[in-house]
Amino acid sequence: MAKLSLFERRRRRVRTALKAHAGGKPRLSVHRTGKHIYAQIIDDAAGKTLAAASTLGVKASGANVDAAKKVGSDIAAAAKKAGVTTVVFDRGGFLFHGRVKALADAAREGGLEF
Repeated sequence: MAKLSLFERRRRRVRTALKAHAGGKPRLSVHRTGKHIYAQIIDDAAGKTLAAASTLGVKASGANVDAAKKVGSDIAAAAKKAGVTTVVFDRGGFLFHGRVKALADAAREGGLEF
């Protein structure tokens, strides 16, 4: 078996800690690439995505901090529509800095609690 990359080790460590503290809450999962940023609210018990938002399909958005703030506010609005108010934040293997932090702050301002 090959060694896990540092990113994969961080991702597993974060996910394990979330499962221990989630208490049945849905999780706000964030994924970022060089071109886009994605956010999903996932109910792990049912195995369903409750809400999602991303920069896909938005022209001239890119994956900068401003785009991340827009995705954060969009996911908060979609969560309210789905009836979700509290979540646990799953940053994956990404550091809580820059775009990931901007998305989280915008989601909090939009009404999500985590």
